[in-house]
Amino acid sequence: MPRRKPRPSRSSARSPQDQRPLGDVFGRTETGPDGESYMVRQIPGSRATKRYRCPGCDHEVMPGVAHIVAWPAHDGEDDRRHWHTGCWNGRNTRRITRRWS
Repeated sequence: MPRRKPRPSRSSARSPQDQRPLGDVFGRTETGPDGESYMVRQIPGSRATKRYRCPGCDHEVMPGVAHIVAWPAHDGEDDRRHWHTGCWNGRNTRRITRRWS
């Protein structure tokens, strides 16, 4: 009977040489319903470690949930907001419950 290769342990599944980021590092630019440009970054669930309040539905974005981070392109990252992915995608069809400020 042939021998099987040993499985790599979970701790070595991502080697130290493999330093790729887990998600969009630079993001992308999107135009909002108001005609303004927004920088958009997707955050995978594995990188979501804190709670945030979604401005689209006014519910919490829980740790471990993949979501979107968006901010006005001209203001920099100081005004970024964390959105549920569905709320960000549906922002053109409903009004925002919270203001950017």
